[in-house]
Amino acid sequence: MNQSRPKIKRSRRLGIPLTPKCVRYFERRPYPPGVHGRARTKESDYKVRLLEKQRLKAQYDLREKQLRLAFERAVGRPGKTGEELVVDLETRLDALVLRAGLARTIYQARQAVTHGHVNVNGRRVDRPSARLRPDDVIAVREGSRAKTPFVVAAAGAHAPERTAPYLDVDLAGLTARLIRLPQRAEVPVRCDEQLVVEYYSR
Repeated sequence: MNQSRPKIKRSRRLGIPLTPKCVRYFERRPYPPGVHGRARTKESDYKVRLLEKQRLKAQYDLREKQLRLAFERAVGRPGKTGEELVVDLETRLDALVLRAGLARTIYQARQAVTHGHVNVNGRRVDRPSARLRPDDVIAVREGSRAKTPFVVAAAGAHAPERTAPYLDVDLAGLTARLIRLPQRAEVPVRCDEQLVVEYYSR
């Protein structure tokens, strides 16, 4: 999905750094871009909920239709809708490639999947939105392991500070297994998902 606005400006608008590179720019200018970025803006209930929805969508690099479909699935599940929504998004193939440390950003993870570098249970899957289930195994394809991004990943360059407890990762082998479904508290996404639920339920 192409975004016309640079990621640094999107990060400042949303109030969260979307990539590691954005962190230092965001820390230097932690306010929205533009001439009136530092001006006091009027906050409405709708604007607060819209911003939270946009933050969640940006962190998973989703289209609006993809997020709405995930919300509709979450509504049909027995748990809390907001938590079920985050769990549904976290079991996407591109999200798990990122959490495993096989990619630096969600954008790189999506590219790795769409370019056919990733297998799931021994079969090539090129759909980033594919949902994984417990015991599914992600692996970089044999023919892709010598490529620079995966050599860097195997060295641990993209390993998260805190390993996702729902993944069993072998970075040197460029593989990861989904042990179980994640819990909301374990997912490193900055979002008040209840506000997202309220946005779609209005």
